[in-house]
Amino acid sequence: MPRLSLRSISLFLATLMLAVSGCGAGEPATQSVSITPAAGASANPRVLIETSKGAITVEVFPTQSPKSSENFLGYVRNGFYDGTVFHRVIPGFMIQGGGMTVDMTEKPNGQPIANEADNGLKNLRGTLAMARTMDPHSASSQFFINVADNGFLDHRGKSTQGWGYAVFGQVVEGMDVVDAIVAVPRGRRGPHDDVPLEAVVMQRVSVLPQAAPAAAAPQQ
Repeated sequence: MPRLSLRSISLFLATLMLAVSGCGAGEPATQSVSITPAAGASANPRVLIETSKGAITVEVFPTQSPKSSENFLGYVRNGFYDGTVFHRVIPGFMIQGGGMTVDMTEKPNGQPIANEADNGLKNLRGTLAMARTMDPHSASSQFFINVADNGFLDHRGKSTQGWGYAVFGQVVEGMDVVDAIVAVPRGRRGPHDDVPLEAVVMQRVSVLPQAAPAAAAPQQ
């Protein structure tokens, strides 16, 4: 289970569920709900994540995930993610980043946000979701990219066990870069497991100009 900070518990569910989550090969899955803006609204924002392994373009969904999207975009606009790393990589599961520097120091971040995992969006391959502790409403700066369809992370009910992890975006270009990050050798560093032995750095993260309309709504 993705976590937010040094104060959170270990990813025990990740180990339990890897056997059933699949290898995650192929293109990102698509959602069964619309992720296009409402009629008359501007195109969904897109963010370019320039990493030491290549560029990843993601689209965020402010209509379905307003708090998570604005939270993420706020960190992007403030340059918070520049110089941070993908500090946890688990093949067949996800890559997580957005809070640690190259030396595995946790950056101070903002206030936690409400969990929006009940928005109907699923933790499918290629989607972005907010990382958190066991407290459902503890997400802050950290996020993860699913590299498999991780249905066990979806919302099941408004309880501590059932809240799930809020999806707020999807990779639209650069899934090959995500897969390259998944393939890096990993090890233990201090108290952290599954840390890339070669730092995968987010060199620059920026909001792209909204020059084109949003893509058509994906369908399953």
